[in-house]
Amino acid sequence: MKPGAVIVDVAVDQGGCIETVRPTTLLEPVYTLHGVLHYGVTNMPALVPRTSTFALTNATLPYVLALARKGPLQAVRDDPELAGGVNIWRGRVVHPAVAATVGEKPLALAELR
Repeated sequence: MKPGAVIVDVAVDQGGCIETVRPTTLLEPVYTLHGVLHYGVTNMPALVPRTSTFALTNATLPYVLALARKGPLQAVRDDPELAGGVNIWRGRVVHPAVAATVGEKPLALAELR
C-alpha cells in the first residue's frame, strides 16, 4: 500500500484480514508500519453495542425466520446464501473447505435429508 494509507481490520480478533495488522487497544489504537497507519482495536462492535446489536439482528433475522417457517432442510435448499453457511449436517461435513481441512469428502447439499 502507498505511504499514508490507512488499514482498519475489523476482523483482527478472529485472526485478522491483513498480514501487517496486529491487535491494538483503545489506549493505543494505531501504529504505523511501512508508512501505513494500522487500526486493529479488538471487538469493535462493543464500542457501539446498541447499533451493533441492531445491525446483527437485521442481518440475521431473515435467516432465523426462514429456518423457523420452513424448517432447516427446506430453508437451506431454498437459499444458497444460507446453504453456504452450513458446515456440518447431522454429523457429516458439508462445506468443501471444512471437508478439505479434516481430510473428508463433503456431503453434497443435494444429498441432505
